[in-house]
Amino acid sequence: MLATETKVVPLSDRVALLSETSSDWKQIVQPLDPFLQAVAARLAEQIHAFDADLACYADYALTGQGKQLRPALVGLAAGATGQLNDHHVTVAVIIEMVHLATLVHDDVMDEATLRRGRPTLAANWGNEISVLLGDCLFAKALKLAASFPTTEVCRAVSSSTDTVCEGEILQTQQRRNFRFTRADYFKVLSMKTGELFALSCDLGAFLCGTTPARRTALRDYGLALGTAYQIYDDCMDLFGTEDSAGKSLGTDLAKGKLTLPMLVVLESGDAAAQAKLQSLVETWRPDAVAQLRPLLEKHGAHDESRRVIRDYLRTARRLLEPLPDSAGRTGLLGLGDFLGRQTEVLGGAV
Repeated sequence: MLATETKVVPLSDRVALLSETSSDWKQIVQPLDPFLQAVAARLAEQIHAFDADLACYADYALTGQGKQLRPALVGLAAGATGQLNDHHVTVAVIIEMVHLATLVHDDVMDEATLRRGRPTLAANWGNEISVLLGDCLFAKALKLAASFPTTEVCRAVSSSTDTVCEGEILQTQQRRNFRFTRADYFKVLSMKTGELFALSCDLGAFLCGTTPARRTALRDYGLALGTAYQIYDDCMDLFGTEDSAGKSLGTDLAKGKLTLPMLVVLESGDAAAQAKLQSLVETWRPDAVAQLRPLLEKHGAHDESRRVIRDYLRTARRLLEPLPDSAGRTGLLGLGDFLGRQTEVLGGAV
């Protein structure tokens, strides 16, 4: 699935692949079930840390989660370097709260109405409550991190939270900047998404007392995997469907965010193609994505985006090579394969 060849996958095969990827995910996380259940239970307990009058908002934000990808990374990194313990549950809760806070804020900035198949917090209760609740989630996550006997956890969480927020600011600054480069784009992705993947792997390993070299390898693995994941998510925004994504699509284009598929057109398209893309971004209309897709396909933006995702996944796999064989390492390798298969399904090519 990480090969460089490209071929068209028929619709019937893509439906089968979608079913298989769901099974693949369950197989990867099945050994982590008790851990992930403990994370979900403790995350639900955080609702009680809010004032009773705010409990409905907190409950909405903290439940109905997705695949618990970041907690899974904590658990798998721990399994690759030692044994899971209760500290790993707490760290996974902290990272998930930071992640959920960013989603609440993202939905406000993107004016998104759908997240994980249901209305966003902002769609239900408005932007003001959503922004303030996101702030509360950040604060409570850092408070929980400060409860550790070592300052290393709080320092790492604080640093990563700062990096994520700075990445979001950089992305916002660069809206409708048609001089935005791939290097700029990858920098933003590594900060706003890759960083929490990296933190999950880093602290999962740190709490097992592993060597600095293994901790660094796992952090770099998380950074590569997270960047690949965000490129995939950006492609989903242009090439996917709301039914498959479970969230509002086309928000990047509506907000003037230049993602990799659009950058490919700016790099390789002629003046007319570049002008058309710029017009679609600057004067967004509800049918803009439909108009943009033929332009993206003509210039190979979909294929090039898949190629870049595969490159990041190869890097992630290579970073795991020095680690000894273990169920955790196997699971981490499986995550890269899982994302590769998801990339296969998206748009129907491999």
